[in-house]
Amino acid sequence: MSINQIIAHELTVKIHQIEAAVALLDEGSTVPFIARYRKEITGGLDDTQLRLLESRLLYLRELAARRTVILDSIAAQEKLTPNLQAAILAAQTKTLLEDLYLPFKPKRRTKAQIAREAGLVPLVQAILDNRQVLPDILAKNYINVEKGIDDAALALEGARQILMETLSENAPLLADCREQIWTQGVICVSVVKGKEKEAEKFKDYFDFREPLRKIPSHRALAMLRGCNENFLALHLLPAQDEERGHTLCIQKVARELNVGNLAQPANQWLADTAQLAWKTKLLPRLELDLKNQLRSHADAEAINVFAHNLRDLLLAAPAGAKVTMGLDPGIRTGVKVAIVDKTGKVVATDTVYPHQPRNEWDGAIATLAKLCKQHGVELVSIGNGTASRETDALVAEVLKRHSELKFNKIVVSEAGASVYSASELAAKEFPHLDVSLRGAVSIARRVQDPLAELVKIDPKSIGVGQYQHDVNQTHLAKMLGNVVEDCVNKVGVDVNTASISLLKQVSGLSASVSENIVAFRNEHGAFTSRHQLKKVPRLGSKAYEQCAGFLRISNGDNPLDASAVHPEAYPVVENIMAKTGKSIRDLIGQVSFLRGLHAEHFTDAHFGVPTVTDILHELEKPGRDPRPEFKSVEFKAGVEKIADLDVGMRLQGVVTNVANFGAFVDVGVHQDGLVHISQLSDTFVKDPRDIVKTGDVVTVTVTDIDMSRKRIGLTMKQGKK
Repeated sequence: MSINQIIAHELTVKIHQIEAAVALLDEGSTVPFIARYRKEITGGLDDTQLRLLESRLLYLRELAARRTVILDSIAAQEKLTPNLQAAILAAQTKTLLEDLYLPFKPKRRTKAQIAREAGLVPLVQAILDNRQVLPDILAKNYINVEKGIDDAALALEGARQILMETLSENAPLLADCREQIWTQGVICVSVVKGKEKEAEKFKDYFDFREPLRKIPSHRALAMLRGCNENFLALHLLPAQDEERGHTLCIQKVARELNVGNLAQPANQWLADTAQLAWKTKLLPRLELDLKNQLRSHADAEAINVFAHNLRDLLLAAPAGAKVTMGLDPGIRTGVKVAIVDKTGKVVATDTVYPHQPRNEWDGAIATLAKLCKQHGVELVSIGNGTASRETDALVAEVLKRHSELKFNKIVVSEAGASVYSASELAAKEFPHLDVSLRGAVSIARRVQDPLAELVKIDPKSIGVGQYQHDVNQTHLAKMLGNVVEDCVNKVGVDVNTASISLLKQVSGLSASVSENIVAFRNEHGAFTSRHQLKKVPRLGSKAYEQCAGFLRISNGDNPLDASAVHPEAYPVVENIMAKTGKSIRDLIGQVSFLRGLHAEHFTDAHFGVPTVTDILHELEKPGRDPRPEFKSVEFKAGVEKIADLDVGMRLQGVVTNVANFGAFVDVGVHQDGLVHISQLSDTFVKDPRDIVKTGDVVTVTVTDIDMSRKRIGLTMKQGKK
């Protein structure tokens, strides 16, 4: 099958859909653009399908390129047979392709190669062809002192080396044994002797066994990290019954040599060769391959979990246009304060010292109250780091002493705020603001609009992944970049307020063009129409096509510029206006009227039912925000550290991270608790993300407290009280 046919089969869609999508991708169209504005062409492929298509397209094209290199290499050696060529052309994985290439791959001079040069290949064939004759007798005919074969024993050893190398390069045999170990094998882990104390954090794996294919990603990555740090030793058994597993694989190797009746002298020698080939050649290679396969599977799973969590965090509910005070808690260094107006502009900063050693409690309350009154603060955002509960209590006291103030307070994750504060981007944005105060600005803004603020921070610093430094960094960066791009384009961007960091995530916009948009905005004032974007330097027709539908202009010349309707489809709206006799302002927001229209009445040669349907939905509420309604969590008063917890205590908390084995929940004690997957619901849960997502406010019950390891067990089961 062709690459397009393979992808169509895997995604269970029509070949013409794949061909259309591939053509659009090759032309430079982005996934968000294709998913939103080219539904007729692709037959309605969504962003998830398109991301899978994009990933598989890259893999299969790399596979095809490697296949060509391998075919050329083998052909140059004049060893390319029709059967081998057919096998290479049929290989659908990089692993199988490399297995087939292994015998022909340039390699260092091996013992087998030396034996071949000594003329021992005919001896190998003689042994295979004469099973009734003792190999020692046959070997005497191949003694060659000049070539280092002084006696029959050396000749036999050379023949064995040739056979063992041939077996270790047998692609079908390797694939068969690899599959057996993957499906039946067991991973065994033990602590490196003498390192028990240093390896304490890995003590769960000091004497550990688990079926290879059932190991979840978090355990695999933990074990592999322990091995990389030389605290753990890891090896594979071919089956639960180690002896039986080795026997099965040795039998597979022996079958390649047609070992039958062991009464025949040559067969016993060949059986011994098969056993030695398995233990010294095939097993070490397969062990390495399968460790890599285990890592690859664990990486993929961990990266996928990270991506889901990042998507949930980026699409978390925004508080919206509220004057917000951000507090970055600290003890000795004080609580950093920043107030941003409804647009996110910094209007005031300060630092108060309510905690030890200065204990300026009353003074801090007075300062915060004054700032709240002066700027009309509607929301106070408190970072969840050191002294966050003490600072939360401080803000509660401000409300208690100043009943005239009407603001809400919320504790938010401050993950990444310090990274942003010290970044070049923050320095450009706030050149005259102290680094310590920039974090407070980030904490304030991430409540107003999590997406707009968090895109400024490297996703790996946001704190929603596990073992992110252990996984393949190229694959991780690619996946997280895709998530950010999808989220930004799903929500849309106000071109008149967006930062460069946000704009460069918009379909079709590069970092340099994003800078040009902001520079144009600063020089000429706010954009009043999407058409003006064409005047931005280096924003060409292709970039305009890709980005225009995702950029919003509020209160502009054309109400449609505030919507997700692409400018290329404005004629469709004009057609609707003409046929209904209504102006654009009479159409927008008229839900019952719009739902009474039939999309097929307004299609034309360029825009079909899918696009017209999207346009009618968009006219109901132009530029609607797909994110949920904003909610805040109220942590239990008096519960500020692990020691304050009791088993059975019911608490509100916020989900900070979701893994395949459960969800981590912040209950306000500076240490997230774990709701194991078995404790997420009274019913069976296959995937924790079916129950919770990052940012959810949940009610939990404390089930276990381990003070020494700082671990908190929680449950969301309703049966627990």
